[in-house]
Amino acid sequence: QVQVVESGGGLVQPGGSLRLSCTASGSHFRIVNMGWYRQAPGKQRELVATFTSGESTSYADSVRGRFTISRDNAKNTVYLQMSSLKAEDTAVYYCNAVFRSVAYWGQGTQVTVSS
Repeated sequence: QVQVVESGGGLVQPGGSLRLSCTASGSHFRIVNMGWYRQAPGKQRELVATFTSGESTSYADSVRGRFTISRDNAKNTVYLQMSSLKAEDTAVYYCNAVFRSVAYWGQGTQVTVSS
């Protein structure tokens, strides 16, 4: 059983930065497919950034150039560095890890961008 835990959310002013962390534990193997999704009130969950095969990355158009996903393979940890934050980035951010074709989700961390 894989457990996924996110951290790093909070309140930030527009134009500010925030860094999210996510660790997947319970596996002795490297978890290749990990990424970040978000869900704003009244909206569907959407992809933010993810690692695909190997070290390839994919970003939503709305965050490309402002957000950067990175990882520490030894720790099965991924990070999401968010810069130039906007009010529309406000959402609950979820980490996703896929291991042996099973998708695991964290409990989510709230990011609020407001002055």
